[in-house]
Amino acid sequence: MQNLLDQLYSGKLNPNENAVSRDPKYRETSQKISAGLESWKHSHSEEECKELEEILELYKQTHEMELSSTFSYGFRLGAGLMVEILTGKSGLANKLSAFPDVNP
Repeated sequence: MQNLLDQLYSGKLNPNENAVSRDPKYRETSQKISAGLESWKHSHSEEECKELEEILELYKQTHEMELSSTFSYGFRLGAGLMVEILTGKSGLANKLSAFPDVNP
């Protein structure tokens, strides 16, 4: 197995694709959402279904932005904690995790 740096370089490390909730309620909740959407589609017009799909797509886009920010924050916080631990200097974790997200 490759180390993390090699996996990152070769494009094999994709946290956004590999992070799945381990919460026991996740699958149940996901199934309820799917069933609810399917039921909703059968009881509404095609136009209403299209409107809902557009709204859900916008929600998905904002959710992906939130996940990206959360990942970046957590990564910076973890790196800051490691720097504090290794250097013995306090306050670095807060400074490093406070950097704003910059997305191209």
